[in-house]
Amino acid sequence: MATVAISKAEIALPASPVPITSQQSRKKQLVSPGLSLFAGAVAGGTEAAITYPFEFSKTRAQLPDVAGGRKPNIVSILAKVVREDGPRAIYTGCSTLIIGTAFKASVRFLTFDSIKNLLANDQGQLSPMRGVAAGMAAGCVESIVAVTPTERIKTILIDDARGQRRFRGGLHAARTLVQERGFSALYRGLLSTTAKQSVTSAVRMGTYNVLKETGKRYDLRQNSATTFANGAVAGIVSVYASQPLDTIKTRAQSASGSSIAEAVTGIMKDRGVTGFWSGSTMRLGRLVLSGGIVFSVYEAVVGVFKPQ
Repeated sequence: MATVAISKAEIALPASPVPITSQQSRKKQLVSPGLSLFAGAVAGGTEAAITYPFEFSKTRAQLPDVAGGRKPNIVSILAKVVREDGPRAIYTGCSTLIIGTAFKASVRFLTFDSIKNLLANDQGQLSPMRGVAAGMAAGCVESIVAVTPTERIKTILIDDARGQRRFRGGLHAARTLVQERGFSALYRGLLSTTAKQSVTSAVRMGTYNVLKETGKRYDLRQNSATTFANGAVAGIVSVYASQPLDTIKTRAQSASGSSIAEAVTGIMKDRGVTGFWSGSTMRLGRLVLSGGIVFSVYEAVVGVFKPQ
């Protein structure tokens, strides 16, 4: 039998795939600073506009002498405000919060994504502890840059609307504060606000990151529903972890203002230990929706503009 010689050149071998390095794979998963800022701002502004009645009622519940010493709830607070001042009154301070939240969220996501890019492994994944660390750093930065002054203005507008009515709006309140007490007046409650934002962001961003990475490991479909659910769960966890700090922060930033020690003493005197969780139901309602809305809008915006 004749032997047929076949050269290697005559055999059409499939082309070997071009190997994708870990750096190339990771690069595809990174979010640029500009996109983080833009997507975070859109997500934060959207969330603040939708959930503001929860924030308004939460702040009113945390201020001293609300509802004649009775334990307030969102229905009684909103009903009383609407009855006495009309529906528009429950949006007192809303524009300030929308601007502040848009700025805050953009700073938060920029900081978190920047730190995540540095700490993530070659697959762009972040360990739970590193996720918490990135979230805590994001909370510190957003508190100093955006949250404290906007929360201060929002709080005194809501407090002022209970009777004094000195301020015509956010800009007027800010200008009056600076003229009467100096620029530092905008940063009253900085320590308590930074502590609250650090804990909230650490728990919220860390929890969301863990849930997202866990879903990927179990091949769960990553869509709007899972993103909203992960964000909502992260919101629930962060509320109860940081609520006492949020209540102290509100007391410190009220129109009259108080030190952290005075805020703690006042809360204990008015409502006891449980008073530190005043407004938690309202804040829970907001942050469950907030977590779902913020992360869903953020991921959607990133998905539209991120290079494939």
